[in-house]
Amino acid sequence: MNIAFLGIRGVPARYSGFETAAEEVGRRLVARGHTVTVYCRGRGADATHLGMELVHLPTLRMKVTDTLVHTALSMLHLQRRPPDVAVVFNAANAPLLPLARLRRVPVALHVDGLEWKRAKWGPTGKRYYRGAERLAVRWADALIADARGIQDYYRETFGAASVFIPYGAPILAGAGIELLSQLALAPRRYHLIVARFEPENHVDLMIRGFLRSRSTRPLVVVGSAPYSAKYTEEIHELAASDGRVRLLGGVWDQDLLNALYANASCYLHGHSVGGTNPTLLRAMGAAAPVLAFDVTFNREVLDDTGLFFDSAEALGRLIDDQEGDPDRIAERGRRGQARAAELYDWDDVALGYEQLCADLTASSRRR
Repeated sequence: MNIAFLGIRGVPARYSGFETAAEEVGRRLVARGHTVTVYCRGRGADATHLGMELVHLPTLRMKVTDTLVHTALSMLHLQRRPPDVAVVFNAANAPLLPLARLRRVPVALHVDGLEWKRAKWGPTGKRYYRGAERLAVRWADALIADARGIQDYYRETFGAASVFIPYGAPILAGAGIELLSQLALAPRRYHLIVARFEPENHVDLMIRGFLRSRSTRPLVVVGSAPYSAKYTEEIHELAASDGRVRLLGGVWDQDLLNALYANASCYLHGHSVGGTNPTLLRAMGAAAPVLAFDVTFNREVLDDTGLFFDSAEALGRLIDDQEGDPDRIAERGRRGQARAAELYDWDDVALGYEQLCADLTASSRRR
């Protein structure tokens, strides 16, 4: 098949779960004999990546235009050489799906999480996303949900079926201890947060919870925010109040990031609206013990391998408890890694995409 991926920033993956999914799935589909085209935002020197063909198109770098402008241009571009099937990421792109129908290209839409719950969107943005969800149900040939909770939402809200295909988890084993020295960190002697600075990811709550603990270990925070200046300022003020908190900003060195996951005493996960989260899977794959914000999506992924908090006070107590029993918490991390290897395997994920694309292609040909 000839398969196109649209609606993402592109590959190599450097930003979010969408890009990681496109890269990990795309490279495997290429290995299985398919042609994969990935539409990328902005200029790029490379025409291929891991066997995938790259098409670089411009966009308007603003919060409300970035995704839609680029996806619209991508849809227009594929009119010239229509693929057998298109995989579009992000429910926000649903109003553009009829452009694919002009060339009778079937579309699978990866709807992601409950984007309209994010604080960065005002009333107009929230209404847009709710409307886009309704159009996704109407105009996509198939919906992809990366979490059972997202499946439940679309079924209960719209009476719509979706295909469950989660993300995969890279399995790491004791990665890069020597890399920690450049940050003056020791293995299993620091706690870790990796998240964009958005209110729904609860970075502020997790820092407050850590500050309530008696821990003498540093809290290492990896992340930044492209659109949340006020929230970022709040996080910087919290960090400045206690020398135990270290803000690293974005870490784009994947080997160093893997080392941070694999050697953390605990990984603190605050994401609450995004379905199955790739950073959580990455922490599980690295056998990092996880303390997670108590929502359906996180419980679905972790089951009994994680511990859960719903307040800063509860998190502070969990941090103190786990530091008091490091062997028990490390065993929980190993069980989390085994769960990730069993349920969140990228090869299985790629097979799920391949089967869905084959079904859509066959159905389109019959029509």
